Amino acid sequence: MPQALRNTLLSFRDLLVTAGPFIVLTLMLLGVAYWVLDPTPPKKVVLATGVEQGAYAEFGKRYAELLKRHGITVELRTTAGAAENLKLLNDANSGVDIAFVQGGAGEKDRRIDEEGGEALVSLGSLFYEPVWLFYREDSAKRLLKGTTLTSLAQLPGWKVNIGAPGSGVPNLMRKLLDANRVDQAAITQLREPQTPAVMGFLNGDIDAIAFASAPESLMVQMLLQTPGVKLFNFAQADAYSRRFPFMSPVTLPRGVVDLAGDQPPDDVRLVAPTASLVARKDTHPALIQLFVQTAHTVHGESGWFQRKGDFPNAKNTERPLAAEAQRFYAAGVPVLQRFLPFWLANLIDRMWVVLVSIVAILIPLSRVVPPLYQFRIRSRIFRWYKQLRAVEDEQGTRPADELLKELGEIEHNVEQVSVPLSYADELYSLRSHIHMVRKKLLAGTAQ
Repeated sequence: MPQALRNTLLSFRDLLVTAGPFIVLTLMLLGVAYWVLDPTPPKKVVLATGVEQGAYAEFGKRYAELLKRHGITVELRTTAGAAENLKLLNDANSGVDIAFVQGGAGEKDRRIDEEGGEALVSLGSLFYEPVWLFYREDSAKRLLKGTTLTSLAQLPGWKVNIGAPGSGVPNLMRKLLDANRVDQAAITQLREPQTPAVMGFLNGDIDAIAFASAPESLMVQMLLQTPGVKLFNFAQADAYSRRFPFMSPVTLPRGVVDLAGDQPPDDVRLVAPTASLVARKDTHPALIQLFVQTAHTVHGESGWFQRKGDFPNAKNTERPLAAEAQRFYAAGVPVLQRFLPFWLANLIDRMWVVLVSIVAILIPLSRVVPPLYQFRIRSRIFRWYKQLRAVEDEQGTRPADELLKELGEIEHNVEQVSVPLSYADELYSLRSHIHMVRKKLLAGTAQ
């Protein structure tokens, strides 16, 4: 090995050994901080959606596709709807982390955590989820002696499917019927799942069918264009929204379904709860940040009932807003995530306070590294002075030949010592002192 390279490697080794304890301490502090803060989100999350071919299911597929780009696998859990989703979130053994929930679906289904706060948090409102009450035109002719259903008070005697158990629609419909002082016993209320209910409705076995869904639902879009099927117009939509705070009045514009076919032929007034994402309070903050950003991508465009940028938002949230969601609505996407991959930006964002603290601790400690390094290098030289002095002190008490031989061994060993150039003067000084002691021994022998 060339001498220059050997000297460089030795110097690096000395520096590494000297600074080693500080490097180990730094790594230990980083490891402890990483373990405590847990900045990396889990790679898998379970999202409870709703019935197949419903709006929740369609949105869930888009969430899974977008989050896959960040290395997050989204398992979609098909459910009956919002009520079942809330039960799954409140069940610690269900495995569900996040779910779509309909406004007004769970006022009585609130769980308190150990700290006395709510166990579930909101990620914000996502979209309007209008109440779609479709009815058959021939049923209206038969039961009302007319072609149009104008009030929910006209429903006694009808056969109405109000949604499957576990969905949020039955609870919602009961509130609407009670507000109209309708004797619910006078209505044949069915609780069939969506698909068989639609089939029975189209076959004439059911007079009316109720949904609460975004217009992205395939069933809603199909029924809006089915001949002989009419959509109930909530003419008192503003009054309903005053009566029920979780509802908003919305309008289905004329022609929005099919401009060429002029469907619907008139503006239709509807009432709409607001759908939101709800998560467990202990859900990883990075996951919540990702879901809110994904919600902005999925729900941020214009639609039948909102303009671009209206959703998602922090309004009409029935549960406390998650801290990461509140941060997003206040400042948008974190600055680092605009320039760095999510995993790296999230790591820095969650660890920077700890990193600054560690640096503040290590800076004073690092001041002892240069003196230690200097001591280690100089000790290679000074350790030979002890033996050199012993040879000099034994002059006259031992044969000169033995002392000269021992001095030659010392000189040979010193020639093998390598030090950085900045310490070469001390090495050459040791050699000159060895030469001086040899001259002294030879002079004594000659005398």
